[in-house]
Amino acid sequence: MRKRSLRSLDAAGLAGRRALVRVDYNVPMNDSGGIGDTTRLEGTLPTLRLLLDGRARPVLLSHLGRPGGRVVPENSLRPVASVLAQLLGSPVRFVPCTDTPEAVEASRSLPAGEVLLLENTRFLPGETSNEPGLGERLAQLGDFYVNDAFGTTHRSHASVVGVPTHLEPAVAGLLVEVELDALSRVREAPARPFIVAFGGAKIGDKIPLMEAFLTHSDRILVGGAMANTFLAALGMPTGKSLVESDAIETAADILRRVPDLLLLPEDLVVGEPGAAGSARVVPADAIPADLAAYDIGPATRARFSAVISTARTFFWNGPMGRFETRGFDEGTREVARAAVIATESGAFTVIGGGDSARAIREAGLDLRVSHVSTGGGAALEYLAHGTLPGLEALDEDEP
Repeated sequence: MRKRSLRSLDAAGLAGRRALVRVDYNVPMNDSGGIGDTTRLEGTLPTLRLLLDGRARPVLLSHLGRPGGRVVPENSLRPVASVLAQLLGSPVRFVPCTDTPEAVEASRSLPAGEVLLLENTRFLPGETSNEPGLGERLAQLGDFYVNDAFGTTHRSHASVVGVPTHLEPAVAGLLVEVELDALSRVREAPARPFIVAFGGAKIGDKIPLMEAFLTHSDRILVGGAMANTFLAALGMPTGKSLVESDAIETAADILRRVPDLLLLPEDLVVGEPGAAGSARVVPADAIPADLAAYDIGPATRARFSAVISTARTFFWNGPMGRFETRGFDEGTREVARAAVIATESGAFTVIGGGDSARAIREAGLDLRVSHVSTGGGAALEYLAHGTLPGLEALDEDEP
C-alpha cells in the first residue's frame, strides 16, 4: 500500500501545529509498576524527533492492556511519561484524561519542544467499538493525524480509524513506514528461495497467512505447538501435547494439497507438563502418552537451520517451543541464530512480531536481522491481505 508519509509534510505543515499521534505503548509492566521493556517507546522516537525538530507539538494517544472501557489504575499510562521523557530527551507532560475539555485545553496550551501524553484510550467505552462521537471528540486534540502504532493498525478502533476521518492530513509515521517497506518486500517481491518458519500455539490464527504463502514460498518450516496439530493430522500420537483439535482437518487439507512444501519436526523435546527437568528427546512419531512436546529436537534444529541457510528471504513468526523455560528454549534460539547467519549471507530476514520478536530480543540478536516487526497480529494480517483498517484510514500517497 502506498500511504502518505509524515516525511511529505514541509516545515509549514508542521510548525506550531498539534500532531495527534497514535502510538502503541502497550508495554509490559513489572511488579513494581515500572516498564519492563521500552522497545515500543524507542520505536516511536524517530517520529517524535522529526515532529519536534519541525516545531510541531506532539499529542500522543495509546492504549495499555485490556481495561474494558473503564478506568483501571494498573493500566494507567502515567508511568510511561517519565520513561519516554528520558528516552526522548524532551519534557513529556501527562494528563489523566483523554476526550475531555481538560485534555483539549492541555493540547492547545502545549509549548513547542514538549510532548503531551494522554490517558489510556481503552478507558473510554467507545474506543474498541469505534463509537463515531468518540472519534470526533478525540480529533479535537490535534490539527493533523499521524499513525505510528503499527501494532494496533489491524484494529478498527476509534483512535485508529475514527480520528483520521476528521483530520487532514492523516499520514503514516516513520515506524509504520518502515514496517510497510519491510513487510511489502516479503509479500510482494521476495527474493528466492523464500523460506517461512511458523511456530507458536495456534494454527487457526495463522491459516490465512499460511494459505497466502502456500503459493509463493519455497519451504514452510513448522514448529512449536502448531506442529503438534499437523502431527495429529498425520495420525501420530501427541501424548499430552497442546493440539488445536478444531484445526486438525484444516492441517490435513494443507498436507494433502502441498505434501512437499511443509517441513515438520522429525524429533521433539518432550517432558512432563510443567516440569522442565524431565526433558528428553523422542522421535516425532513416538511421543509417550504421559508426556508433552515442548520444543523441536536436535535433528530438527539442524535440518531447519540448513534450510534457512539457503534463504534469500526469510520470514519467521512464532517460537519453536516453550522458549520461556530453560530446557525447552534451544529450538527457538537455534532458529534465531540461523536467521542471523542467513542475514549475514545476504538474505532479507523479517521476524513477525509477538513471541518470536521477544525471543530474538532476549537472545540479543534482534539487531542482527533485517527487520523485527513491532506488531505480531498486524504483521500477519497485512501479509495475508495486503491492507489493514488503520492504513485504509490514511491519505493516499501522491504520485
